Amino acid sequence: MAFTLETGSLAPEFRLPATDGKEYSLQDFSDAAWLVVFFTCNHCPYVLGSDEITRETAEKYESQGVRFVGINSNSENTYPEDDFEHMVKRMEEKRFPWIYLRDENQDVARDYGALRTPHFYVFDRDRKLVYTGRGVDSPRDARRITENTLDMVLDALTKGHSSPLQATNPIGCNVKWDGKDAHWMPADACDLV
Repeated sequence: MAFTLETGSLAPEFRLPATDGKEYSLQDFSDAAWLVVFFTCNHCPYVLGSDEITRETAEKYESQGVRFVGINSNSENTYPEDDFEHMVKRMEEKRFPWIYLRDENQDVARDYGALRTPHFYVFDRDRKLVYTGRGVDSPRDARRITENTLDMVLDALTKGHSSPLQATNPIGCNVKWDGKDAHWMPADACDLV
């Protein structure tokens, strides 16, 4: 079995605390025509470099039934600034248009097979995976972006077409797994394309 969730797979369940003080499960987003689950964090330069592009994409498609859910699975033992307190502070400062969840025990990151931050997963109304991979082709430096892959995918889907891509390789820092070196990747993790 592949490490990362494969297209056509159902979205794994979760119940996680959010920066708004509530807990959320997959069912809490059942009204969304399309659900974008993405693994992110507070410190990664690839996240920091592309968060505003992700914001623009989320806001662009919100009226078309697309919901975004960010999940931070990074170990606070590896990067203390990825702890819940810093997540709350970041959302208070940035006011991103998504729910920001904490996956402290990293089970959700394992269930989805998150490789990097950021790593995007787009699910249809039946919560089947239709796209996984990068958001943009230059997340660290938005000035160098030549393709907003996530926008391209969502544009096609919201117009009733199939996704032009099923998978791309996410570009970013690897997920910071607890008890491991900061650059460690699971043995069965591999490129998606």
